[in-house]
Amino acid sequence: MSSLAGTEPAKRLGRVERATKETSVLVEVNLDGTGHVDVSTGVGFFDHMLNQLGKHGLFDLTVKTEGDLHIDSHHTIEDTSLALGAAFREALGDKSGIRRFGSASCPLDESLAQVTVDLSGRPYLVHTEPGGMAPMIGPEYDTTMTRHILESFVAQAAICLHVHVPYGRNAHHIVEAQFKALARALREASEFDPRATGVPSTKGVL
Repeated sequence: MSSLAGTEPAKRLGRVERATKETSVLVEVNLDGTGHVDVSTGVGFFDHMLNQLGKHGLFDLTVKTEGDLHIDSHHTIEDTSLALGAAFREALGDKSGIRRFGSASCPLDESLAQVTVDLSGRPYLVHTEPGGMAPMIGPEYDTTMTRHILESFVAQAAICLHVHVPYGRNAHHIVEAQFKALARALREASEFDPRATGVPSTKGVL
């Protein structure tokens, strides 16, 4: 019997620490996890969204952020999103054998989010959501931050991401549906394709 029999493939892990005068961030992600999440940013609704990302993507996700919340939540959310994208890119490695593309549509009551992703190595975001949303969710989450979270994540993860919410009324539902659909699309795109060999690109690199 081969000495390699029963050996599990190496887990795809990413770990990023980011420290500035405004924030201190630690992000750890395991793409081949079970959806275990341990998140603390000090921004309750953002924590709730990161929990959706880990749970529905089946990513093990640890996020520990201390930020200048006495000013507002912007720096905390932005820097966490940048670190999350960098950790995700690190965990993907050379992307050999993955599906690369993923898409998901997730409803949440009256809202619907449609997300398509290409783990292309090139950052690009298209994002649309209904106008007239409530400006805040809870005391600390400015609803204009959703797009900025995605911009920051995409910039560091180096992926192409299209997020479209064709309809919805409740701001909480509109944002949460986006994170659930993002989780499912990322899960599909980062999974291994049993029929694939090598990097899924005619260029040979992503």
